[in-house]
Amino acid sequence: MQSNLVDFSQSWVASWTASAQGPYPIGNPSAQPDLRFAFPEAEGGASDQSFRMIVRPDVWGRRARFRLSNVFGTKAVTFDGVYVGLQQSGSAVMTGTNVPVTFGGRRSVAVAAGEMVMSDAVSLAWADGSPWLSGRKLAVSFHVSGDSGRVTWHAKALTTSYLSAPGAVSRGAEEDEGAFPFSTTSWYFLDEVDMAVPGAKTVVALGDSLTDGTGSTLNGDDRWPDVLSRRVHAAFPDRYSVVNAGIGGNRVIGPDDYGANPIPGGPSALDRLERDVAGLPNLGVVIWLEGTNDIGRVGVGPAKVVEAIRNGVALLRARCSSVRVFGATLPPSLNSPHVSFGTAAVDESRRAFNALVMSADFFDGVIDFATVMTDPLTGELKALYQPNTTIGGPGDKLHPNRVGYIAMGAAIDLAQVLGR
Repeated sequence: MQSNLVDFSQSWVASWTASAQGPYPIGNPSAQPDLRFAFPEAEGGASDQSFRMIVRPDVWGRRARFRLSNVFGTKAVTFDGVYVGLQQSGSAVMTGTNVPVTFGGRRSVAVAAGEMVMSDAVSLAWADGSPWLSGRKLAVSFHVSGDSGRVTWHAKALTTSYLSAPGAVSRGAEEDEGAFPFSTTSWYFLDEVDMAVPGAKTVVALGDSLTDGTGSTLNGDDRWPDVLSRRVHAAFPDRYSVVNAGIGGNRVIGPDDYGANPIPGGPSALDRLERDVAGLPNLGVVIWLEGTNDIGRVGVGPAKVVEAIRNGVALLRARCSSVRVFGATLPPSLNSPHVSFGTAAVDESRRAFNALVMSADFFDGVIDFATVMTDPLTGELKALYQPNTTIGGPGDKLHPNRVGYIAMGAAIDLAQVLGR
């Protein structure tokens, strides 16, 4: 695979990720605009059009590189007109920051179906280490030459990005917003941004919609990994980069035939460990919060899910012997209107799962999200954490809101997780 050519030197750290989960439009986006004008034929994908993906690096360096993914495509996709600049607002880029990105010295690259490619390192001359960059976002633009076929995407970005019209040719070099009339709350093709930050380590939050951020604020960056990130940087500036490898609907186990029959939750966590976690540069810590969909959606027994996680942890340690892996207990979903998650039987299985996780001997530690999130009087998600922050409304008693995610991020013991 082309991605195997990447140089994982000590200077690189993953600064942003979005786990590739399948072919558009299969997935669980939140607050998605009507995309029929951007993609008139959803299954046909992109056609001679440009993308401007808005992403927030967790750490900044003077050099960056970018991974484009076609892992769920059915034909080769040619990318050209790839640029990166500092987002001004909306789809506009700050004047003078938009610079071209190359691949093996070339301005275009063809990525075969099932493959990924990492760009050459590009100099970000304006990324001078100033504190004003913290929280700012990159605009990563690229053009799909011809027809892409099935588009590899991450559905639940909870961040607004931008698309040109089909047939609009290459527009990534343009700094104004006129070329990108359509908005989306998903990310396409782009799934990793690395920064050159010598000595830094990558911290990965791995999981399902509770990590992907369902119910959090659109463009608010208040998922629990975001909250953790701000705490980590306040305590240890530029020593760690926290990235999100959550996929809404994801399961630890199965489905076995995902490639032939993709589902909204993406490939199993075990199937994507190498691409989304172990293959990231300078992997240091993994926090794994998952099992809700296995137990609640398909009824897998808690012991089987925990054993699968045990196998996943063994795979991570075989790939990176120094990685520290932390398990997490599952927050409640009792009385959720999503019937498969809200029953007393599912809650009993969840509590059995949590007991197994708390007593497991294969983690470096366990983060007890369940205690933080559960109302001891009702057994439900605490009332304060229920109203949906993304689209409003009462919430679903399964996914916390901004307040709940802040509580989750604040519940993590930095000294325990970072070993300091």
